[in-house]
Amino acid sequence: MSQNIRFPEILDIARRDGKVTVEHLAEHLGVTLQTIRRDLSELADAHKLERVHGGAVLPSGTVNIAYEERRRLNADGKIAMAKACAALIPEDCAIFLNIGTSTEAVATELLHHRNLLVVTNNMNVANILNRNPDCEVVVTGGALRQSDGGLTGDITTAAIRQFKFDIGVIGCSAIDPDGDILDFDLREVGVSQTILNQSRRKMLIADHTKFKRKAPARIGSLSDIDVFFTDANVPQGLKKACVEWHTEIKISSGATAPD
Repeated sequence: MSQNIRFPEILDIARRDGKVTVEHLAEHLGVTLQTIRRDLSELADAHKLERVHGGAVLPSGTVNIAYEERRRLNADGKIAMAKACAALIPEDCAIFLNIGTSTEAVATELLHHRNLLVVTNNMNVANILNRNPDCEVVVTGGALRQSDGGLTGDITTAAIRQFKFDIGVIGCSAIDPDGDILDFDLREVGVSQTILNQSRRKMLIADHTKFKRKAPARIGSLSDIDVFFTDANVPQGLKKACVEWHTEIKISSGATAPD
């Protein structure tokens, strides 16, 4: 298999899973380990991947991954997390779902919940839950971000302050080793902080790829979160900190994240 064929396949797998390993790629593509190591080095030199021990991950930086790529990335993991999250959301309550493909997956899992009031700044969430006749949907308003249907800005935060939610569910772009929850858009950070302030119970849904990424703006800390839903083992140091913070971790699959 030529390099011109291997490179797109490697990148497709990286976008889907968030990470590629040398051994898996060598077996999948039918080439030697050394060939894959050379391919990953060249893709890293071209800033398409970042090399890590045993493989490579999608590059981190100050620009988020394109929305459609995020939607495809680790889709099975997001569904598993969303099911676990929805299972802890009772009927007859008021919740907030913010911007992100993981929160959209939660919305899908709430289609059969009854007597919900869902407030959201995510047009995709609103469109999904519009199919549930037992769910009242309130859209916050704000400046529309055409890339992903998100609403942000002062209008959004002002609307959120009019509510007190039983549960607030947020996503993020990255999680730092010290437990800081990070994002790329300062306006979105302000919205997420307001959601947490207005919620009695705070939930974060973020898959294992968020541990491999960096983002410049701080939403808060896992110490602020009641329940953290993810799809892989949390790094050991952070897991210990979550115990001290009384942050419950719900892992929805048997995959493992780096220690």
